[in-house]
Amino acid sequence: MASAARERSLRSDVGAGKRRKEITKRLVDVVAASFLLLLVLPVLVLCALAVKLESRGPLFYRARRVGRNGRDLQMLKFRKMHVDAAGPALTAPDDDRFTRVGRVLAATKLDELPQLFNVLKGDMSLVGPRPEDPVFVLLHAVAYDQILTVRPGVTGLSQLAFAKESRVLRKESRVDDYVERILPQKIRIDILYAQRASFVTDLKILMWTAAAVWLRHDVAVNRANGSLTRRSRPAGGELARKTESTLEHASVGGM
Repeated sequence: MASAARERSLRSDVGAGKRRKEITKRLVDVVAASFLLLLVLPVLVLCALAVKLESRGPLFYRARRVGRNGRDLQMLKFRKMHVDAAGPALTAPDDDRFTRVGRVLAATKLDELPQLFNVLKGDMSLVGPRPEDPVFVLLHAVAYDQILTVRPGVTGLSQLAFAKESRVLRKESRVDDYVERILPQKIRIDILYAQRASFVTDLKILMWTAAAVWLRHDVAVNRANGSLTRRSRPAGGELARKTESTLEHASVGGM
């Protein structure tokens, strides 16, 4: 009887600790996203004007993704493509579906800024696993049951590790290459985050994201423990060989 009572008390304490952790993370998300939106407001306005002035069509692209606990997520991005564009979900740096403005937005990651509104809404967190397309989630449903116990994030371990993903996918079979070679590695990294997520981990990810965006540092993610380090950038033809080798060992990085 006493043992059962202690077990119930322990479960209650664990549950309360988890709720406090989630509330704290949500408060940090709201405060930080609000501050960042005010900070980048001029950039948002300039991007919006550029998108609307260059081509007809909506300002935002709502990418269908799978959110926390399998809920539908409409992830906001500035529209990068012509309004009648069609083709595979994965893009290339020289994708002919891009508008001129869209090409710049894709190269600078500025198309991702509207996701701060997703954070305010509660669909996403600043830090978490990258939201994935439903088609790819269905291929690994069991793994994503674990990954999607936390909110998807604007940035995260897999986002840093595969920031140059579009440059390393094989042009002749981008989707197949993604499914066979890169997606399994992303899944392992995202499971690692879901298991070890903490305020300190999120803070480190945010700091390295800032270094990647503003200082153009390449970031390496250790698949075994999620540690983040600066990756040396190989020169010339060695880059392709290094990238291929690193991808095979699931510790690619850079933005």
